[in-house]
Amino acid sequence: MGTMLALCRAAAALLTTAALALSPSAAASPGHRDPGWRGAWAASPQAPTDRYAPNWSQRGFDDHTLRQVVRVTAGGDRVRIELSNRYGTAPLRIAGATLARAARGGAVVPGSSRHLRFGGEESVTVPAGGTLHSDAVRFPVTPFESLTVTLRPAGPTGPATFHQLAAATTYRATGDHRADESGAAFGETGRSWYYLSGVEVSGGPDAGRRDGVVALGDSLTDGAGSTPDADNRYPDELAELLAGAGRPRAVLNHGIGGNQLLSDTSWAGEKGLTRFRKDVLTEPGVRTVVVLEGINDIGAGKDVSAERLIDGYRTLIGEARARGLRVVGATLLPVGGSRYGTPANEAVRDAVNHWIRTSGAYDAVADFDRAVADPADPDRILPAYDSGDGLHPNDAGYRAMAAAVDPDLL
Repeated sequence: MGTMLALCRAAAALLTTAALALSPSAAASPGHRDPGWRGAWAASPQAPTDRYAPNWSQRGFDDHTLRQVVRVTAGGDRVRIELSNRYGTAPLRIAGATLARAARGGAVVPGSSRHLRFGGEESVTVPAGGTLHSDAVRFPVTPFESLTVTLRPAGPTGPATFHQLAAATTYRATGDHRADESGAAFGETGRSWYYLSGVEVSGGPDAGRRDGVVALGDSLTDGAGSTPDADNRYPDELAELLAGAGRPRAVLNHGIGGNQLLSDTSWAGEKGLTRFRKDVLTEPGVRTVVVLEGINDIGAGKDVSAERLIDGYRTLIGEARARGLRVVGATLLPVGGSRYGTPANEAVRDAVNHWIRTSGAYDAVADFDRAVADPADPDRILPAYDSGDGLHPNDAGYRAMAAAVDPDLL
């Protein structure tokens, strides 16, 4: 795997030379006219909340510049970003945005920054409740390359649409620093993403491929318990393992910490049944979805039955197949020793997992439960895989989950 990543980085370095020769204004047609887009990175939008940890979502931004670093899992020769104001109560005005190759911390690779345009203009307004894409920019990227997106909101934004559990560092500066190559001005940091909900690519050696994977889930997909800024969430690990096996494809993370399959919450997003239509079915270039939802429904104290969860899974399966997607069902991880670890909850989890394994309702099954369970006590996560709360894996646990997904399942 290390050799593969080294080759990817070497290829990125070679492509940088070509990219720097292109004019910042050398953009292709807006994406809605181009059917060749593929998702390369994603994050599900959420309503403002500080339930898990302090962040900037409720106050929003005023005379700030945001710098956000993301790692793509697909390459191409053109890039566009997606901005979301899904939960905004007023139009979001963006004075400008740039795309660059990430360097250390809040810095970017010198000479790599490109101004993004929206309908040919540097500034744009995203309507309340709306989502839009930038114009395409010629910017060759390779899989596993880290990109920096810098946004300059115009004026007070009010509460911000965001993604709370980024497991990555976001940088904030006062004033307009969108074109800075140094990270010196970005003295404030957080662990959430704001407004940025997608990076898409087109062209390149993989043009025309439609084999991407979406991981739909809760904090176990979002990466709670993984090392920040290390890209060790299970979807990240899955993308690396697939590439290392000679089966490369984009893997897009649509997990939200605390999310439930059947119920909306103010702090953990709309229910999975709703998000599936908004987040999964709108992703371009996708062939397969992996569903890992339900443990928060079981643990929320609402006496959710296995039958209700199974009805929800059947709904997702039907909607996916209607759009030509394969659906992989993931078994629910052990919760013994965690706040969810009660006999009643365990009975529901066992019943759900039995159905996932034996019903034949899914196209395939990823048995995450058995991948991380302690053989001596299968209702608990193996201590070597436990982040410390009995509920969320650590980096090694997420790697074991990824390894449970046979490439042939996809």
